[in-house]
Parts: sequence; structure tokens; C-alpha cells
Amino acid sequence: MTEMVHGVSPARAGEPILPKWWRTVDRWTMSCVLLLFAVGILLGLAASPPLAAKTGYQPFHYVTRQAIFGTLALTAMIVTSMMSPQLVRRLGVLGFFAAFLAVLLLPVFGTDFGKGATRWYSLGFASVQPSEFLKPGFVIFSAWMMSAGSEIFGPPGKRLSLMVALVLVAFLVMQPDFGQASLILAAWGIMYFVAGAPILILVGIAVVTVFGGSMAYQYSAHFARRIDGFLNPEIDPTTQLGFAANAIQEGGFFGVGVGGGTVKWSLPDAHTDFIIAVAAEEYGLVLVLLVIFLFMLVTVRSMFRLIRERDPFTRLAGTGLAALFGMQALINLGVAARLLPAKGMTLPFVSYGGSSLVAAGIGLGMLLALTRSRPQGEFCDIIRHRKR
Repeated sequence: MTEMVHGVSPARAGEPILPKWWRTVDRWTMSCVLLLFAVGILLGLAASPPLAAKTGYQPFHYVTRQAIFGTLALTAMIVTSMMSPQLVRRLGVLGFFAAFLAVLLLPVFGTDFGKGATRWYSLGFASVQPSEFLKPGFVIFSAWMMSAGSEIFGPPGKRLSLMVALVLVAFLVMQPDFGQASLILAAWGIMYFVAGAPILILVGIAVVTVFGGSMAYQYSAHFARRIDGFLNPEIDPTTQLGFAANAIQEGGFFGVGVGGGTVKWSLPDAHTDFIIAVAAEEYGLVLVLLVIFLFMLVTVRSMFRLIRERDPFTRLAGTGLAALFGMQALINLGVAARLLPAKGMTLPFVSYGGSSLVAAGIGLGMLLALTRSRPQGEFCDIIRHRKR
């Protein structure tokens, strides 16, 4: 007799796709994402007008663009969430190779927009950061490799995925983009752990990572400058970290009031990397805790739904995508609170940014597709399938 997951009834023959999707998708996660996007628009109304005034645009130029990109992201999320795990795997792997090629060509056709890191393609009307799309694609590719490696006579999937991860990290470090590189390596490590990695191998990878970080500190002025700024016990009040720290302190529990914040006039990245500083100053700890709770709920709820998933690819891919989402939020919040070195990473669905918004929508759509309630076969059915 077929065992069901999450207490959902079997799929009904001939059921239309929309009712079936609505019945099986995790509506709590979707609601959290919509709330995060709403918070992002609210904070954009506060944080972006000063930047628009400096650049000569209309006051709500960036808010309008964020609403457009957000609509594209939410549409991509909903459409992707309707896919089957098999279709997610196929499109995810194809998307990974396309994004990887785009990253390889960045030194030739990319631009740094004066920020010292060649991460973007300029399209004139907008810019594209391929590493944002590389992350969910890499998770799908690695899950495919690892799950295939668990099959009888399967390829050495874990070793192949590790080699690809190291190659990606090397190319990202050369941009330099240490934040995205650390995210990819951490996501791979979590997936490898879930796939049944020996603890000694994980310790070895951690040692190699520390060694790589020390080498980067010695030979990369960009990396060393950020580490030195983080380790310095005194914060320069004229830096972004200094402005953000002061804004968080000024906000207190309930904030200084809507529109009463001043940090948005000083922080160049108030609408992107340090958006949470604007939230802390104007709305206080209350809104910050709400944002943290929403990210935590999406991540933890997805993990719990994946615990009972028997298909190796679905379990591994979903775990990697949930880890990416949670870790990126954790890094962004940690940098703003000066708990981590500056990494130039956006807060998913809250910060302004076309590439980050759309890529986050695709990644969350894949996660929703993989965590949809579906019938789970008996263990004997899975064993029989593997023997074929």
C-alpha cells in the first residue's frame, strides 16, 4: 500500500494542474516569501530616494524597478514550482552550464561598475550577475551527481561534484567574489553531509578552506582589506560598516519612525547590501526580528518537509536550495551587524537587485517544486527500480 507524505491524498486522475499545484505546494513558504518581498518594497520606499536624488532619477525610480524585477521573480517562482522534480533537474543542469559559461566569459565581456570586482554584464538598460544564477544551478547539478553516484554502477558523483565546486570557487575568487564562492562551497558541504559523507573528509575540507582563506589574505589586497576592517576593534564611522552599526544602535526596539532615519543618506548600498540597517533604524528591532523569523521559517520548514523525502535527488537538491537561501540571509545580516566580514551579498527578496531577485525566485521555485507533497513509493519499489 502506498505510503503518503504530509497526510496528502493520492493524486487524482485527470486533475487540472493549477488545483493540483495549489493542493500540494507549501503555502506557508509562499506566504513568507510574499511578506519578505512586501518588506523589501517598504524598505525600498525609505532607502532608495536618496540614491535616486544623487543619480538624477525620479524619487521612486529604484522602487519601481524593484517592483518590476520582483514581479518577474515571483512569476518565475510560481511557474518553476509547478514543475516535476525531473523537469527541475533537467532545466537546472542546463541552466548551470549556461551560467558557468557566462562566469567564464566575465573577464572578457564583464564590467565592475567601479566596484573593483568584475561580476556583471552591462546590458545598457540593466545588468546581469551570472553568479546569482550559478548557485541554484550548481545545487541541482551537484544533487544530480551525488544521487547518480549512489546508484549501482553509478559514476563517482561526489568526487565529480567536488571538482566542479573547486573550479567554480577558483573562478569566483578571481573576480574577486569571495561571498558567492563561500556560499557555493558551504552548500556543497551541507549536501555532501546529507549524502552520507565521512566526518573526517568534512574536517579535511574545512582545513583546506581555512588554508585557502589564509592564502587569499596574503595575496589578495581586496580580501585582506575586508578582513582587517572586520578584525579592527574600532569601527571607522565614515565607512559603510560604521554607518550601519550606528543606524542599528539608533533604531532601538521600535525605531526612530518612518522616514526619520538618516543612514540612507550616507550609505551607498543602503538599498542593497545594508538594507537591514535602514530597517533597524526606522522600524527598530521589531521588524528585524520579523525578517529573521520569516527566513528561518522558510529554511526550517523546507528542511522538515525534505526529511521524509525518499528520492535521493529531491532530498539533496532541496536541502542545498534551502541552505543557500538561509545562509545568504545569515551572511547579509551578519555583515550588517558586524558579526562577519563584508562580503557584498544581498538579502533575498528584500534587497534591490534584478539578478538577485530573479535568481532567488527561480531558486525558491525549485525548492517549492521539490517540497510539494507527493506520493512516496515503498522501499521495496525503490530497490526494484534501482535493480533494473
